[in-house]
Amino acid sequence: MSNSPEYHVPALSRGLQIIEMFNRDKRVLNTQDFAEHLGVSASSTYRIVQTLLDMGYLKKVTRNAYELGPQVVSRGFAFLAGRDLVDIASPYINELRDNASISCHLGIRDGLETIYIYRAQASQRLSVNIPLGSRLPCHTNAMGRVLLQQLSDIELNAMYQTLQLDIYPGPHPQSLPELKKLLKEEWGQGFSSNRSDNATAIAAPITNYLGQTIAAINISGADQIMNNQEQFENAKEQLLATASAISRLAS
Repeated sequence: MSNSPEYHVPALSRGLQIIEMFNRDKRVLNTQDFAEHLGVSASSTYRIVQTLLDMGYLKKVTRNAYELGPQVVSRGFAFLAGRDLVDIASPYINELRDNASISCHLGIRDGLETIYIYRAQASQRLSVNIPLGSRLPCHTNAMGRVLLQQLSDIELNAMYQTLQLDIYPGPHPQSLPELKKLLKEEWGQGFSSNRSDNATAIAAPITNYLGQTIAAINISGADQIMNNQEQFENAKEQLLATASAISRLAS
């Protein structure tokens, strides 16, 4: 492959450099940031930024501020899916199940639903077993709420405007403001937890190199086990360590 300058496309290079500027700490950047990084005037970035907007690689936040667009996320997820997310995560989830002796699951979001795409079932009689392919409303389970946490207020409003949350019994959130409050609290603590049908689940995010959530894993056990605070904390710490290990491979 030639490195000759005659084959170099400056506009393409600048567009890719703009995308590469975003990371965990820099999620929103403005036109002046782009210009300073590229060493050009702000006006000279206009066509490049507009092209990235039109193609979905950037998304406008305010008049001159941008975040990565849906194409970056979807392309990144497609690459990860090509490597097979289950193949990447399953050894770690199996090890978590073996160490904690509690069932574990892997899930992704499809609209308002959590889809269970892998399970590692514990052998105990009281183990929790959610069948593969199960779909549950996101707001009613710990993995689903982890998957909702990165959505903006605007996105949540659009998604839940026609859904009556109180048709699902408590302790699930009974309104959108209640759901938003819970999502904020759980995001701050780094995990979600949910109790239903005499079982408790704890969930943590699987993230890519930008810190964007692409999947979630949980550890789910009978209340006879999870009501013990020491066992709950031990399970939570093992879960968080496993989620971090899988996220490093997804980056």
